[in-house]
Formats: sequence, structure tokens, C-alpha cells
Amino acid sequence: MMDHLSFIELMGEWGDALGVAVIVVGVVWGLLRFPFDLFRQGMDIAYTGIRNQIIRTLLLGLEILVAADIIRTVAVSPTLMSVAVLAAIVVIRTFLSWSLILEMEGRWPWQKASAAKR
Repeated sequence: MMDHLSFIELMGEWGDALGVAVIVVGVVWGLLRFPFDLFRQGMDIAYTGIRNQIIRTLLLGLEILVAADIIRTVAVSPTLMSVAVLAAIVVIRTFLSWSLILEMEGRWPWQKASAAKR
């Protein structure tokens, strides 16, 4: 029978696997769709489409990976060192997410959409 901590560790590992799977499937889907979009819509629209597909995939994958890290750290090993490492990981992944949003939308997440068009 599985105890409480090993179940939570397993959920953290599944979260990691899910995050990686989301990224891989999203990138592969975008790459497979690109030639069709290129033929139907032209280079500029196809490129923008695959770029946004990959960025959205990375954002979702990062969110899932952060959730898995939080589950594992808070529930399994809540030491000061593991929480500090988690905090560093969350800061880095948050910066990556903001950078990806800036790349995709042309504005920071906290800016209004109209501010980017000025």
C-alpha cells in the first residue's frame, strides 16, 4: 500500500512528465501544422502561427512544471533549502513566462493591450 508521501512524490513526478509531454506535443503539433499553414496562408501568417503555438505551449508547460515543483517541495520536503530552491525556480520560470508573453503579444503581462499599440 502506498503511503501519503510516496503518493505525493508520484503526483509531482507525473506533473513533471505532463509538463514535458505538453511541451513536446505542442511543439510537434505546431511543426506538423506549419507546412499546411504555409501553403494556405503564406510565410508571414504561418510563421506567426507556429511561433505563437510554441510560445503558448511553453507557457502551459512551464505552469504545469511549477505546479509539480510546488507540490513536491511543499508536501514532500519542506526544508528551508528546498523552499529557497523552489523560490529560485519560480522566479526564473516567471521571468521566462513574462518574456514569452512579451514576445507573443508585444507588451508586458501587466500592461493593457492598448498601451502596446501606441
